[in-house]
Amino acid sequence: MHYNTHIENEVATAAPRPGWRGRMGHEITILIGTMTGTAELVSDDVRDVLEAAGYRVVIEPMDDLTESIFSRGSTFLICTSTYGQGDVPDNAQAFFSSLQDARPDLSHVQYGLIALGDRTYKATYCGGGRRFDALLSELGATRLGEPLMHDAGSGTLPEDVAVDWVKRWADTWLAREVEVA
Repeated sequence: MHYNTHIENEVATAAPRPGWRGRMGHEITILIGTMTGTAELVSDDVRDVLEAAGYRVVIEPMDDLTESIFSRGSTFLICTSTYGQGDVPDNAQAFFSSLQDARPDLSHVQYGLIALGDRTYKATYCGGGRRFDALLSELGATRLGEPLMHDAGSGTLPEDVAVDWVKRWADTWLAREVEVA
């Protein structure tokens, strides 16, 4: 797992490195679970990096989503905070429950994960993201790369850390799917 404390001294920028590009037009759907809007801020910056690399990016807050979102056939990036005792945020509760209840076959789904949490709560740190990761895996989805687990108490901005992480995450994706120029 990638923890933001490993890259404390790196400077994250929104511009991708030279030669780094996505498959033109390949769609990545970012699913946002948030209570305070932090995951949405992170997703906006991540979208900018991916779009600069040639991807089409769709951002979908988890409010009112159902398992049918996965029929799109794109790659997904789950960006979620943690709430309460390691739970998914309120806007993601119904979506998470619908996945648990419907138990769809997600063997065609590939995803990455950005989980936001606070290490002060050791037992539930990034619990919302960990719960999504476990459920998607259980339903047959394939995680691409290691997840980002961001600690709110680290002194780093989650959007800065996520920009750096998504470049490496996309490199994992690119190594499988796209020739790098």
